[in-house]
Amino acid sequence: MMFQPDIETMPRPQLEALQLSRLRATIDRLRSRVPAMADRIAGIADPESVDDLANFPLLRKADLRDHYPFGLFAEPRDNIRRIHASSGTTGKPTVVGYTEADLGVWADCVARNLIGAGCEPGWILHNAYGYGLFTGGLGLHAGAERAGISVVPVSGGNTDRQLMLIEDFQPDAICCTPSYALTLAERLGDAARNTSLRIGILGAEPWTQAMRAEIEERLDIVAVNIYGLSEVIGPGVSCESARRDGLVLAEDHFLPEIVHPDTGEVLPDGEVGVLVLTSLTKEAFPVLRYWTGDLCSLTREPDADGRTHARMSAVVGRADDMLIIRGVNVYPSQVEDALLDVPGVAPHFQLVVSRAGTLDELEVRVEGDGFVAADVAAKLKSSLGLTVSVRHEPFGAVPRSEGGKLNRVHDTR
Repeated sequence: MMFQPDIETMPRPQLEALQLSRLRATIDRLRSRVPAMADRIAGIADPESVDDLANFPLLRKADLRDHYPFGLFAEPRDNIRRIHASSGTTGKPTVVGYTEADLGVWADCVARNLIGAGCEPGWILHNAYGYGLFTGGLGLHAGAERAGISVVPVSGGNTDRQLMLIEDFQPDAICCTPSYALTLAERLGDAARNTSLRIGILGAEPWTQAMRAEIEERLDIVAVNIYGLSEVIGPGVSCESARRDGLVLAEDHFLPEIVHPDTGEVLPDGEVGVLVLTSLTKEAFPVLRYWTGDLCSLTREPDADGRTHARMSAVVGRADDMLIIRGVNVYPSQVEDALLDVPGVAPHFQLVVSRAGTLDELEVRVEGDGFVAADVAAKLKSSLGLTVSVRHEPFGAVPRSEGGKLNRVHDTR
């Protein structure tokens, strides 16, 4: 199913013409309304094609913080209808704003995601993303309402209440982080496969196919990956359809590129690099070539349902949270994928990084029954190319998600 089929199946030449028109309008908006951005792009010719976007500089999170709180807004304060800010950062957060039109675009994008994932008008959605400055809760809420779906705005945390509401309200779908979906499954125990839930729209943190299989088996649901970030709009930038063959980007609103993490060179489709996004319709807070830090690849082949917008792979890691242990690059998602391939290991782990003298050490804290720590260490060495130590922890010792993003790394260096 599609929420906006005429847009979602737009022929590529027509879509690219729309993108170029909107890109030029965005650049004009930045030149005329945002002095800091006008200075950054001064002297660069307006694009003749979307490929000319590569001539413009990359925008990074530090640039947003440098103009805290409203220095990159392109609308006067009295036109701003909502303000959000990023969570989990050090120092000042990154602040973003939305006009009435921006909120409408956001709702449309999320409605596309939900309907494409298999949700139907008239369903009940249990929304366990956090409400407040975090964009997840309110973003999914408005999109669900736009799609004709009833919303239970439970927000994050208070797991006992979450379980009660799932049992009493009988929702058809749930939105939360994948790690919290596992927390709910763990608490439900044998009853986890007998709830009313049919679909999980899960995101806000990287997860693997192995973790998807674990969630689907425990909760007896179809788990769909949704992606977004507050600097661009929030959840709704892309999402898998019910076929789960890549996350479909809303390319009429967000122009994607994949660039080399070291050189910034634009990479061809199919190669993994850093996802860079340009907003095409944002009024209050347009971004030009925003470096997301997320590592993935793109394809522009239509999907089996006829959607013509680019699809991104699942995020395989982050360019800026990569651990380098004795010269070896390690991503938490790699560790997760390896652990879930070992029978008896629970889907809860933490990476503890320390330094003994001049050498970095990586310890992996794991839970579960029926496995030998040495076997887990051997599996990790095979997967990572690195010798690690494994600590077998008692059940419940490893941190769980309580609705928000789960930080799996404890770096003591």
